[in-house]
Amino acid sequence: MNKLSNIKGVIFDLDGTLVESQLNFGEIKQQLNCPFETDVLDFIEDMASKEQQDRAHQIIIEHETSDAMNAKALPHMHALLASLQQFSLPTAIVTRNSKAATATKLSQNNIAMELVLTRECYPAKPAPDALLAIANKWNIPAAELIYVGDYLYDIQAAKNAGMMSVFINHHQHTEYQDQADFIVSDLKELQIALATQQQT
Repeated sequence: MNKLSNIKGVIFDLDGTLVESQLNFGEIKQQLNCPFETDVLDFIEDMASKEQQDRAHQIIIEHETSDAMNAKALPHMHALLASLQQFSLPTAIVTRNSKAATATKLSQNNIAMELVLTRECYPAKPAPDALLAIANKWNIPAAELIYVGDYLYDIQAAKNAGMMSVFINHHQHTEYQDQADFIVSDLKELQIALATQQQT
């Protein structure tokens, strides 16, 4: 698929999509003794006691808080969001980040988004629950929405929700990007693609 058409709303991932993230998952997994190939949130969920889970979540939140303090907007992010507003396309964010870290990143980078869902709201991606909740709230069929992200879970979550996945590869090819419906190298390219569909 080489162009976007009939898009009625845009949902974004946050880290690596709208803002920078320096989260070191290797370091986090090491601290938690989580195997490299295992998802961190799944690993915590399978822990034996609530006390262990709480301690593990605290470790992640410390890393996220520190990352949030330094997160800068990615190039063209504000221009893209302004153009979506101009086109009257609703926007939302679905992130695996915590509520607290997300709030810091949004306020530090002047991102005003009415609908923001974090991992505390619904099961984390690649589960489709948060994306489907937004489609339902907007009363727009999932097939007419796009989910924009920079990682495999974002592509999988979009597919699981019946949405189109848009993958940002930041000018670097990844082995799984071809699973996405649409690939852009940065937010400027996405802005142009969405502007083009408005004109057709």
